[in-house]
Amino acid sequence: MITEYHRPATLEAALKLLRRKQPETRPLGGGTLLSAPSTESVAVVDLQALKLNNTSLRGKSLHIGATATLQALLDTEGVQPALAAAMRHEASYNLRQAATVAGSLVGADGRSPFATAMLALDAQLTLQPKDETIGYGELLALRAEKLRGKLITKITISLQTKVSYEYVARAPADLPIICIALATWPSGRTRLALGGFGDAPALALDGRDNSGLAEALENALGEAGDEWGTAEYRIEAGKALLARTQVDLG
Repeated sequence: MITEYHRPATLEAALKLLRRKQPETRPLGGGTLLSAPSTESVAVVDLQALKLNNTSLRGKSLHIGATATLQALLDTEGVQPALAAAMRHEASYNLRQAATVAGSLVGADGRSPFATAMLALDAQLTLQPKDETIGYGELLALRAEKLRGKLITKITISLQTKVSYEYVARAPADLPIICIALATWPSGRTRLALGGFGDAPALALDGRDNSGLAEALENALGEAGDEWGTAEYRIEAGKALLARTQVDLG
């Protein structure tokens, strides 16, 4: 339940509100998460006036404003096709028009295709007030603690990175039972992220030696059983998806 609504004109004013200990105060971007029914009382800080929705290409990096919508990012020239596919899988067109990039990353659970792809891409988040940069993987485990009194203003990804996204679901439009995002850099760096289960996507491998991808996948999925699928099923399906992503990336 929203008990207070604020629409500050400056970043400083927004941060002052977010640093309050009482009442519980949260940023409001697209509103897709905060609009869900809840008995919890919260104050919200509407970010619309802060102009955090711009997306720009700087060199080989894409700088994404925190309140840019998923659809705006999907429509951005140069975005990797696999990342665009993950966004289409994440939500319908109408929801993508409202959901923000930062809100989707912060609110994601383990079944989020978009969060899985951004984890593989090693998305870098800029936090204010101290212009701090943190990798998305570093943020995931302790989101509430690391974001208390802070605000994500920008997300950066490299467009030099190749990424492939594959998934298995009960129906094409369903969220995945298991999904894989495999990213490679020109330097030889490889990151394997897994989704479809748990509270957050899992990073299975980050390194220059990709010979252990299958073993890393199996280790990461060893206890990934839930009501949607057993760990054994996810391991077998995951290996098949991994083979597809490796072929895709050449």
